[in-house]
Order: sequence, then C-alpha cells, then structure tokens
Amino acid sequence: MRTQSSGRGAAPSDNPAAPELDLGHHGDVEAVPGLVDLAVNVRRAPMPDWLADPITAALGDLARYPDSAAARAAVAARHGRPPAEVLLTAGAAEGFVLIAQALRGIRRPVVVHPQFTEPEAALRAAGHRVERVLLDPEDGFRLDPTRVPADADLVMIGNPTNPTSVLHPAADVAALARPGRVLVVDEAFADTTLTPGVAGEPESLAARPDLPGLLVVRSLTKTWGLAGLRVGYLLGAPDLLDRLAAVQPLWAVSTPALAAATACAGPEAVRAERQIAADLAADREYLLTRLAALPGIRVVGQPASAFVLVHRPGADAVRRALRERGWAVRRGDTFPGLGPEWLRIAVRDPATTDAFTTMLAEVLEG
Repeated sequence: MRTQSSGRGAAPSDNPAAPELDLGHHGDVEAVPGLVDLAVNVRRAPMPDWLADPITAALGDLARYPDSAAARAAVAARHGRPPAEVLLTAGAAEGFVLIAQALRGIRRPVVVHPQFTEPEAALRAAGHRVERVLLDPEDGFRLDPTRVPADADLVMIGNPTNPTSVLHPAADVAALARPGRVLVVDEAFADTTLTPGVAGEPESLAARPDLPGLLVVRSLTKTWGLAGLRVGYLLGAPDLLDRLAAVQPLWAVSTPALAAATACAGPEAVRAERQIAADLAADREYLLTRLAALPGIRVVGQPASAFVLVHRPGADAVRRALRERGWAVRRGDTFPGLGPEWLRIAVRDPATTDAFTTMLAEVLEG
C-alpha cells in the first residue's frame, strides 16, 4: 500500500506522483445504447410489486412537498438505529458531496484506492487536497489499517470496494475509527454480499453506532435498479448528520424516492436481498470459472460483489475490440491505483456470461 496526494485542478506536472485522472468517468458512459452492458453494476430485473406499487402511488402525491419522516423511520428500523441517525440523500453520490461541503475544516483527508471515484472528486471540488492510500494488487487489494496516516482526520473507503469487488473484514475497517476522525465507509454494494452460514450482510458496519466518527453511506441503486430515481442514505451520529443536513438542499429526496426507501427497508425487501445475493454469488462463480479458462486473464483479489476486476496486458485494446463487437465493459484507467491493463466486468446471468466469454475468447485469439 502506497501513498499519493492530489489537489483540486492540479496539473500532472505539479504533482508527478499523482497524475490527473478522469474521476468523473463512470460505467454509464461505456454502456451506450446498442451494446450489451457489462459496464454498469446495476441489476436489471423486473421490479417487484411491493416496490413498484408504492412508487407508482407516490406519483399521485406530487403536489405536496416531500415528507421524509416515514422513510427515515423505516430505514432506521432496518438497521436498528433511531431516526436521528439517518440522513436520506438523492443517491449515495449526494452524500459524498455533503461530506465534502460540510466538513470544510478537515486538514488531512485520505481516500483508500482503488475505489469509487466520486468521494475524491467531491472532496477536490470543495477545495480539499486529497491524499491517496493505494492498496496493492499483489496483496489482493487487502486493507492494512496501519498504513493509513494516524493523523488523517477524514478517511474514505468502500466495502465491498468498487472496482476491486474485495470485501474487507469489518474489524479491519473498524480499526480505522478513532476520536477526532470521520470515517466514511461506502457500503453501496453491501447488500450484494453473502457468507454462507452468516445472517445478513457480512462485514457491514451499518449497525455500529459505537464507532466514533463513523459515517456509513448506503445506496438503493444497485440491487433494485433505481439509478434513475436517486435515493440513498447516510448512517451516523446525529450531530455529524446535522452538519451534513445543514448544507443539503431542501426537499432533496423526491416523494417517489422516499416511497422506494420505505419499501426497500421492509422485511420483504431484506429477505429478497438475501436471495438475490445468493443467486449473484452463483452467477459470479460461473463467470470466474469461465474467465479462468481464458489465456492471460487474471482476476485479482477475492470478488464478493456484483462485478469482478481483471488484469491483462493490453486490456484497453481488448475493451475497444469488445465495443466494436457489441459489448461494453468498464475501463480501469480512470481509477487511481489501476491503469489501462485493468477491466471491470459486471456479473450477469450464465447465458450472458457464456456469450460474453465466447466473444472475449475470440478477441484474445485475434
């Protein structure tokens, strides 16, 4: 694990150790109409009635300003916390912006990479100078808490991490918490994880109000296919959430999004998530088996979520060749700590995996 720093708008020549990357590039840019989408990590399945019906019903109540009380209480109950420890947001991405804007007094923010780039992008846009801790692919992108600077007063990490799909032990992530530090854990994909014999979401810190300075960021986008609705939430101490709420626009979460949040916090949704996570684990294992049979393709780390990260020399040329043949995968060179020899591939059903790996084999042979 190594360290870099990057400032807002700095040119590469100003900081050769941390070249500028397109932190605003996301998988939706890759998945243009007409391509089979393995670039975006959003599950695409018919919406169940218990979710669709409340969203549809909410459309008849759009003349009133949104009231978040019921959704906030439902989310709090799901995680065994009081409503004061929940802040609903217009997607997880808004949560990162609120953190960056509200915590202007932060002196040494550290982002653990490779991970989702929006946390760093939001910090930089707010004028923070960001330090990066880069996890080592040769160590399976394993987190060593001791490598994070002791005086960092803001630490951001994903668990499971996008794009590596690595799920860090909860104890290792919790070891980063300490008085005087805000620890932001992006759990946007927590509901995709599964450990046989373990109830609930393994390694999640969502039910840990005892950890000082902890902010858990959650999203309803991935499992329930709600990217266009924009709904997520933060879990943390009330005084910390109050600081974030103070910079949040009024009525930031729409009435239909609040209806979705309420439905997705209920017991039926939680049961369905566990089954979806089990099905996903089987589909992921199938994808890994097919990838293992291809020359030069190396999966790094132990994937635990809805995507896998692969390494291959010349991967960017492979990605372009796949696009020409109708397939979209996520480029790796916009993630700090990776480069053009990395690709992220979303887990899909076995039939899609068969078609994709057959095409990938043809590209590799060509």
